[in-house]
Amino acid sequence: MAEIERESMECDVVIVGAGPAGLSAAIRLKQLDADLNVVVLEKGSEVGAHILSGAVLDPCGLDALIPDWKAKGAPLNTPVTADNFYVLGEAGQIRVPNFPMPPLMNNHGNYIVSMGNVCRWMAEQAEALGVEVFPGMACSELVYGDNGAVKGVVAGEFGKNPDGTPGDGYEPGMILYGKYVFLSEGVRGSLAKEVIAKYNLSDGHCPQKFGIGMKEIWEIDPAKHREGTVTHTMGWPLGSNAGGGSFIYHLENNQVYVGFVVHLNYENPHLFPYMEFQRFKHHPMVAELLKGGKRVAYGARAISEGGYQSMPKMVAPGVALLGCSVGMVNVPRIKGNHNAMLSGKAAAEAAHAALQAGREGDELSDYETEVRTGAIGKDLKRVRNVKPLWSKFGLMTSLAVGGFDMWTNNLFGFSVLGTLKHGKTDAAATGEADKFKPIDYPKPDGTLSFDRLTNVSFSFTNHAEEQPCHLQLADPEVPIKVNLPKYAEPAQRYCPAGVYEVVSEEGKDPRFVINFQNCVHCKTCDIKDPSQNINWVTPQGGDGPNYPNM
Repeated sequence: MAEIERESMECDVVIVGAGPAGLSAAIRLKQLDADLNVVVLEKGSEVGAHILSGAVLDPCGLDALIPDWKAKGAPLNTPVTADNFYVLGEAGQIRVPNFPMPPLMNNHGNYIVSMGNVCRWMAEQAEALGVEVFPGMACSELVYGDNGAVKGVVAGEFGKNPDGTPGDGYEPGMILYGKYVFLSEGVRGSLAKEVIAKYNLSDGHCPQKFGIGMKEIWEIDPAKHREGTVTHTMGWPLGSNAGGGSFIYHLENNQVYVGFVVHLNYENPHLFPYMEFQRFKHHPMVAELLKGGKRVAYGARAISEGGYQSMPKMVAPGVALLGCSVGMVNVPRIKGNHNAMLSGKAAAEAAHAALQAGREGDELSDYETEVRTGAIGKDLKRVRNVKPLWSKFGLMTSLAVGGFDMWTNNLFGFSVLGTLKHGKTDAAATGEADKFKPIDYPKPDGTLSFDRLTNVSFSFTNHAEEQPCHLQLADPEVPIKVNLPKYAEPAQRYCPAGVYEVVSEEGKDPRFVINFQNCVHCKTCDIKDPSQNINWVTPQGGDGPNYPNM
């Protein structure tokens, strides 16, 4: 095939991803120099369409970036008024009192928000400053210079046939060149993954760890609604099968966010994270809250959980990784948006200083220094042992020892445990199927719990079916020849959108089917596949979920 000719555009800074990190970087760059040419490229159909987060927002990131955010109408409408934590059993719960918890666990002063709506508002602030924000523009390739530095991205390629060749209405997209390129794609972004591998940015750091977070929005009986109430649970139904827990946040308009997180380092390949979430809603405490209500939206996304030890090097020639592309979630707080915003601000300040000095295409080492030694590093360092403790010793031990460790870090600035390391990757943690018992999950009742495909329709996901499948198999034979006999092909279960099926027909060999139209872009398959055979790449721009208020 002849080399594709593309138009190009020169920018000062190209930002991939209109999440909290990318938009913060764009806003800060224009605050520092209104004449800078800053472009933000977003693969969702609109800003916020692919944003899913809990979310209780610590406003410290917004305070640093836009101090008058209240006057400017930021959609932070629901301050936290009550903070509850429970350990669940199958039929009951135990309330864990707040007073033994370190101050960092206190949610007062924080806000229950839709991060999708926060990002929509941030995009308005960015555009008012002169930032060019282009939704529906997926970035499919990085462009490298002769010296190996990242110098731009290919964006807006449309109309490929399923085999990858140009179709009748093919649009080649364009190259956007930047003196610096910021990757703020969220968890396990395809371009960030390429950069981390190309420049060996994970060398010397622990492997990144992940969870899968699933979330529904419910409208509930006004008599049961307690605006501003935050509830977290651990324990049932996961038990010893996996780490994880739930969140229930009461926002405005008689709505609640109901979410469930499963750590992806679980061993039992029969575990079905989505069905654990559905079973959770039948707990008496949760079922009573939701009784008489209705689910109005659903979505899922992976969460970076490795924290301080797992952050790779964040810079390479011409490129910087921001927010969840690095992994900046404070796991015990279940918060990362504030750090994403602070990382965008720090990257912008480093790039501005470099441009002022006449530099371009080099490593923004000042950005990395600020992240590791400034507010983000301090936030993550004092909780760095919670996740490895949980992984090694389970829930109850990690609650006690992890709490003690957080207190010593909070009071004295050091840990008696030092820095514990994460072990193997989440993919490598998967055990062989014959060593574990299958798990019998109750059938969804259609009132509190729902089958996956019904719920996916509430994510408003759409993909043009004539494009190439964006879930690429390194070896098409691995799912049936390796993963099925060895691991009972866990892709059938770990995907929260029903993308993967093993189809068995009488008299025929089983087939592995990929229903990529269902994909909600959570990236779990790229993370958890035990053979690391699935590579998630971006589909054409605008495709995927269309989250309303996630």
